[in-house]
Amino acid sequence: MTNTSSQRRALVVQSNFSPFGNKLVQSGYVSPDQMQQAQTQSRQEKRPLTEVLEAITGKPLPPELQRQYKKQQLFELKILYGVEAFDPELTQIGVPQIEQMLETLSLTMDNCRRLGILPLSQPRPEPALFLIAMSNPDNLEAQDELNRIMRPKEWAWQRRVITREDYEQLIKQYLDEELKRQKEIEAKEREARLALGDDEFAGGDLQDAPDDTEDLDAAISESESASAPIVNTVNKILAKALSEGVSDIYIEPQEENMRVRMRKDGVLQEYFVLPKKVINAITSRFKIISDLDITEKRQSQDGWIERIFQGKQIVLWVKTVPTSLGEKILIFVPTSNTDSLAYNIMRIGEYDNIAKRGKLSIETQPKAYLEILKAQKLQVDFDILEIIKTAISNAKKC
Repeated sequence: MTNTSSQRRALVVQSNFSPFGNKLVQSGYVSPDQMQQAQTQSRQEKRPLTEVLEAITGKPLPPELQRQYKKQQLFELKILYGVEAFDPELTQIGVPQIEQMLETLSLTMDNCRRLGILPLSQPRPEPALFLIAMSNPDNLEAQDELNRIMRPKEWAWQRRVITREDYEQLIKQYLDEELKRQKEIEAKEREARLALGDDEFAGGDLQDAPDDTEDLDAAISESESASAPIVNTVNKILAKALSEGVSDIYIEPQEENMRVRMRKDGVLQEYFVLPKKVINAITSRFKIISDLDITEKRQSQDGWIERIFQGKQIVLWVKTVPTSLGEKILIFVPTSNTDSLAYNIMRIGEYDNIAKRGKLSIETQPKAYLEILKAQKLQVDFDILEIIKTAISNAKKC
């Protein structure tokens, strides 16, 4: 036993390990060969020695050894750069304090990370003195940038060396706090967006289509789905979709509520959450203004909503899909003139008489459809499928 201990001490004495390395070997945490490997790997890969040691041994470094390693690092850095060291474990610094320093010095976190600096505190207000943590206090670019900021205001600053690990940890804390705050802001914005206030879409400029569209509100004046809150809610959903330029609307009954999602720029987002008690009324309202059978709930139905929005006639394609929780409503929102053209022309198929195929009559169509056909130079004395095919082909050239 004595011989083994003597041999270990002899190996330690003959090695070029630091005091911390010797301590690790003496404690039995690593062998001399492992310590040598860790030092070489740490230099080559530019990774913290403790991280490499834990990877080699497969064991976490005991807290007392971690603290000793930290002390050695700070001592070596202090000697190397000739400046005082900063240890976050001994001097606490919070994210609000860092934010205040960044604002005072007109620094961004991106610039700090690029230069390897971080403002810590202002120990003296007059004349102003700032303490700046630096992972490399000899970084001339960082010194020039700090002098550029300080000199015009006659401010002074002092360097404090910090270990790379501590520096990265402080940056991570700051970024995590920023991310948390951003998520809170987004959550509040989402909550406000999901709220259906009476003036949410004031001036939305959503009107019924003229002449060729019947007065749907009058036709269902005695129905629950025609009550003012339901009509306003449906109008707000449509106005929101048209004003934001979404491509699809998904009105989906859930177990506890009704969810309204919209697809914008290819991303499906939740816009509104409606209480469960209005599910049937909202569904009926959409079906009525789409000229669908409100009594049919077991089969899918297709229809259209015609509206005037900001002076333009809009045709929305509507599809109902029965589900176990109720009827889901899908609405396609045209996002361009091409979309409107395709859907307007597809509507002509409603009036197609099989007995008159080859000589399609469109006298019953609104004037707008005739103008669209004339503008596209389409012939109307052949099969409706040919009309659609030609319209799509022409639309692609627009």
